[in-house]
Amino acid sequence: MITNSRLLGTVSAAALTVLAAIPAYASGTAAGSTITNTVTVNYQVGGVSQTATGAANSFTVDRKVNLTVAEVGTTTTQVSPGQTSAVTTFTVTNTSNATLDFALVAAQQSGGAGAHSNTDTFDVSNVKIYVDTNSNGSYDAGTDTLVTYLDELAADTSKTVFVVADVPLSLTTGAVAAVTLTATGREGGAATSLGIALVETTGANTAGMDTVYADTAGATDAARDAAFSAKDDYTVLTAALTITKTSVVISDPINGSTNPKAIPGATLEYCIIVANAAGSGTATNVAIADTLPGTVTYSSGYGIFINGTTTTGVCNFDGSAGGAFAAGAVSGTLASVAATETKTLRFRATIN
Repeated sequence: MITNSRLLGTVSAAALTVLAAIPAYASGTAAGSTITNTVTVNYQVGGVSQTATGAANSFTVDRKVNLTVAEVGTTTTQVSPGQTSAVTTFTVTNTSNATLDFALVAAQQSGGAGAHSNTDTFDVSNVKIYVDTNSNGSYDAGTDTLVTYLDELAADTSKTVFVVADVPLSLTTGAVAAVTLTATGREGGAATSLGIALVETTGANTAGMDTVYADTAGATDAARDAAFSAKDDYTVLTAALTITKTSVVISDPINGSTNPKAIPGATLEYCIIVANAAGSGTATNVAIADTLPGTVTYSSGYGIFINGTTTTGVCNFDGSAGGAFAAGAVSGTLASVAATETKTLRFRATIN
């Protein structure tokens, strides 16, 4: 019993020595590696040490296929109606113990839950996938490469991938377009071309490098299918402008400014009110154009005032000089109108 105990201790130590020499990988020993373990047996006959004997065992490490796809960030991507090249960002990580290619597909959802407690209501267009060529984590048009797959992604490495799309016009605040990025493992080894489909080994372990799918279920794919998927979405934030045009009689040739009436020769003040609803996006470069009818004449001596205010829906006599009158039309531009904000454009004309 003592001899056997010592022998087993020797064997265990030898095995540990051999295994300790193998490089450590977060995803495990590299697929295709050969692990050899040699046991040495020493013994005596008649008290005399004899020539040691032993045996070796070798086997090939099989391939464990595993991967993750993850949305970068935890919020939806805010977009505007008509925006081009809107970007959602993902990381694709190869947690296999082998270098693999990964086919990439960006799919749009048709209704149902999005990625951020919302509901898909529209589709984006011109959907494309780019890889982060300069590894800065941000989409750079003209620099990042348009791809349909990741080539030769080594074990325990990641790539940042951008799904880029255009947003249609005529959308309201809160509209959502959900997209799903799916990466599917393919055979590696053929640089500059997508490898062939992986095939999982069935039946008993073989002497060669077998393949085992170890991935969990993603957003839209099943467990152990050599694929993984993750969702992100675009949410529209747009301005909700309400335009109101009012007029008030300032004076007339008979009554002056005391209870004036809208008679020929009377002076009117027009006020254009631009209001943006609460919870909306900021409207910028708000261009106002008002073509006057032939029955009134623009009062050039008074001028045009922009960025004025209102009190209980009535225009105040404020604002700053700006705008222009040309070809029978009054025009002016409000640089911005934020949510809950109201701005005005005022001018005067006389009745012909």
